[in-house]
Amino acid sequence: MLKGFKDFLMRGNVVDLAVAVVIGAAFTAIVTAFTNGLIKPLINTIGGSDAAKGLGFNILSANDATFLDFGGVINAAINFVLVAGVVYFVIVLPVKHVQERRKRGEEAGPAEPTDVELLTEIRDLLRAQQNRQG
Repeated sequence: MLKGFKDFLMRGNVVDLAVAVVIGAAFTAIVTAFTNGLIKPLINTIGGSDAAKGLGFNILSANDATFLDFGGVINAAINFVLVAGVVYFVIVLPVKHVQERRKRGEEAGPAEPTDVELLTEIRDLLRAQQNRQG
């Protein structure tokens, strides 16, 4: 059972896709923090709601809605770097190591179906097709 799961993970670009999703989610957090912490207050200089306090400063001292929140952006950037580091060292490096071992022949690759398994599958498909027709 575990070998089948390992073969599934090593097939195609499953790991690359997983890394892309995680990095994409972390990058989304940076973009959201950037827009909420820096762009939104610039827009709020025209008038708007209060902004949260943190590391930063008010563009207009009398208007808290013009607060530039550098702390939120810095936190999101740190979060991105930490997530990217964990993904790289926990997922990417071990998978890369296994793939290199497979290239050198030290570890077997994903199991290919045998001729008997393929013929059995063809037989079962033909039988199912005949049952539907008849």
